[in-house]
Amino acid sequence: MGEKDPLIRYGLTSRSRSFLGLSKEDLLKGLFGGNVFVSIVVLGLITFFLFKEGAGFFGQYRESLLIHRQSGLEYVEIMRTEQDAFSSLNRYLNAVRTKQTEQLATKGMAFAEIKSVLREDEDFYYAFEDLAFPLRERVLEANEMTMFARDSYVQMLDSRTHKSNLINAGKTDEAAGIVIPDVDLGILFDVVKSQEGEFLEINRRLALEIPVLLLSAPEYSNAELSAMMERFKELAAMFVGEIPDYEAKLVAWDREEPVGLSGAFTSFVFGKDWVTNSSIQDWYGIVPLFSGSLLVSLIAMVIAIPFGVGAAIYINQVANPVEQNLIKPFIEFISAIPSVVIGFFGIAVFGTLLRTMSGWDVFSWIGFFPMSERLTAFTAGGLLALMAIPTIFTLAEDALNNVPLSFKEASMAMGSTRLQTILRIIVPTALSGIVSAVLLGFGRVIGETMVVLLCAGNRIDIPKFADGIGVIFEPVHTMTGIIAQELGEVVNGSIHYRALFMVGLALFMISLIINYFAQKIVIKYQISRG
Repeated sequence: MGEKDPLIRYGLTSRSRSFLGLSKEDLLKGLFGGNVFVSIVVLGLITFFLFKEGAGFFGQYRESLLIHRQSGLEYVEIMRTEQDAFSSLNRYLNAVRTKQTEQLATKGMAFAEIKSVLREDEDFYYAFEDLAFPLRERVLEANEMTMFARDSYVQMLDSRTHKSNLINAGKTDEAAGIVIPDVDLGILFDVVKSQEGEFLEINRRLALEIPVLLLSAPEYSNAELSAMMERFKELAAMFVGEIPDYEAKLVAWDREEPVGLSGAFTSFVFGKDWVTNSSIQDWYGIVPLFSGSLLVSLIAMVIAIPFGVGAAIYINQVANPVEQNLIKPFIEFISAIPSVVIGFFGIAVFGTLLRTMSGWDVFSWIGFFPMSERLTAFTAGGLLALMAIPTIFTLAEDALNNVPLSFKEASMAMGSTRLQTILRIIVPTALSGIVSAVLLGFGRVIGETMVVLLCAGNRIDIPKFADGIGVIFEPVHTMTGIIAQELGEVVNGSIHYRALFMVGLALFMISLIINYFAQKIVIKYQISRG
């Protein structure tokens, strides 16, 4: 053994090594093998913990949906849907009234004069609004009765659980003093069902009175008001045509239809509502959260890919040593900035700047400008792009470094320009490594929490992709953001608590899938290079 032997430096002679029975190779294998084992154990514990805490969600959610159905709240929702449709129709009619007021004010009319003009048609507006009262009162009464039934039933179940716990704890005397009334949801719902005829009669009157009332609708000489009123008549006729559909759904609704675990699963995976702490019913649908995360991530990647890959190509193939020593450390330093600092920058500077710029005259031709919000999907996406660029840049440059120098020399020897060599030889050869860098950057973005929590606006709603590119300037909520926002406020073991863990499990699986495909591409790249 020579002086360079690290075991001698640490006092391990050949005799001590013989006593230990370990060679240098054994020590290295033990070190790295131990690290791998620890990593596997940690990953296994994370997976086990997520499954353990979220496993009971679907059972609890199924029970919640079952009580929602058997108490009759689902039945009342059919009536409430019709009421909401009529309320939307009434809001549109009020919008006509508001537009008329704005036009009269623009002409310079005084308030008293405007009021006098509006009074000419007020009978029609008031008469149409009055049509909603019977429907609204019927829905309110049915809703109160079914909510009372639901709450009484849940209280009965909680009392039974409490009494059982007392008995198990040996407190039989205290348990004997608890009297639990029996609540039969079927009997209580029969009371609501018996009044179904009143709802059908209200619908019959609406179907008769709305067409008659439309005959007395005001006619306006102004083209815009006239078009709005004609559109209102069309919408009112559509509502009348949909009344039989509401009635058919109400009559066909079956309280005894079972709710299985598959129903709870589909309600979670494909549900469009995430509503918690509701007095009527909590809904845990992941679609608005997933679509918000996806939108923010896509915005970030659209910005980060050109900058990250472009910077890697420039630094690796074009820049001189001075530029490399200046630019490369600067880009990699971005990854050292805490995400909370970037989030504060988004709130105080970036979001405010975007909203201010959207009001400039030069952007007046853009239909969705000026922006009404400063915390939007674009604000969060732009900042996430800043965080993803170092990851994409570093990994993409590594892929470019792995391209043999002979490829470049052969291309240049055949008379290709530097640009042709880069675009047709270097980049295609390193493409699989670049794609892997992009996927890992995407995984970095979709798992980020603090920036989206601070800068995305936190509006739980499915982005309106049909509105075009303007959707990126609307607030959204994300999977990571909802966990960080709500987990500290929920009761341990509650359905809300387990729902958040299911969101975390879904996010965990998405990240694993992204990293799996990234590693597959890296392996394919290494094999092709070998």
